[in-house]
Amino acid sequence: MQTQESRARPRNKQRRQSPRKRRKIVAFYMFIAPWLIGFVVLGITPLVLGFLTSLTNYDGLNLPTVKFLGLRNYARAFTDSDVTYSFGRTLVWAALNLPVWLGLSFALALILNQNIKGRGIFRTLFYLPSIVPPVSAVWIWKTFLDQNYGLLNYILSLFQPGTAIPWLSTYALQGLTFIAVWTGLGAGMVVFLAGLQGIPSELVEAARVDGANAWHIFRHVTLPLMTPIIFYQLVMALIGSFQQFVIPLLLTTSVGSGSTGLPVVPPRSVYLYMNHVYRQIFGLQKFGYGTALLWLLFVVVMVLTLVVFRTERYWVYSEAAIEEEV
Repeated sequence: MQTQESRARPRNKQRRQSPRKRRKIVAFYMFIAPWLIGFVVLGITPLVLGFLTSLTNYDGLNLPTVKFLGLRNYARAFTDSDVTYSFGRTLVWAALNLPVWLGLSFALALILNQNIKGRGIFRTLFYLPSIVPPVSAVWIWKTFLDQNYGLLNYILSLFQPGTAIPWLSTYALQGLTFIAVWTGLGAGMVVFLAGLQGIPSELVEAARVDGANAWHIFRHVTLPLMTPIIFYQLVMALIGSFQQFVIPLLLTTSVGSGSTGLPVVPPRSVYLYMNHVYRQIFGLQKFGYGTALLWLLFVVVMVLTLVVFRTERYWVYSEAAIEEEV
């Protein structure tokens, strides 16, 4: 009898608490409802609609007569010479931009992490280009890189008279790298500075006591501890390189394709993948085909990112991994 009463008491207690728990659950879902609704409406729904669009011949105006094409848009991409060319130029651009941007931003962070006079002013000056609107930055650089009246060619002509390098046409890829590195250097520097300032000073002092010079400290203390930050910057820069669109579009000196109504096409040397997608969707009104190209880009970027993640254990320092090995 006593045992039954003792069992009944917790049950009654749980029943008395159940309305309170229900109120907590309701309050929890009410708090997350705005984000959850926004995620479903602005995130999941566009992705589903975009994928469904890639399986059709939708051109923006033929909704009543739209046809289901299956995977034909995806198959067409592998036979499109412009897709192959633009993707190849994007790979070249990424291979050129990534190491230059990573190396310079890391080196700049190392310099400005030293105890030098006016480093706060220099940090501000180097970060300012990151907040300049892309349109303004590109127009400034177009003036600087102009073949006939640009300041860069004028400086080079002081050493080699008659220099007139076409930075905005034949060498537009190099010009694009100049602009992208200049605009992104400050943001990369700030992230690297945050990582450098998180390195325990005790480790540096201990290395100096053991007789390590500046190079040994950098090689065996600073660089290993900075590898997680370098890894993060590498992944983000890799994704950003494949999404580059605005700067190549603004580099063009033309205003369109005459009476065809097509959008501006960048110089051929910087005709990147996203520029081709933009032309297919907004120039040729091939929404289904252009969306399929975007999904293919998503797959490529995902695969490359996974490859980078697979290499993480070979060169990224991790205390958790070391503890597991021990």
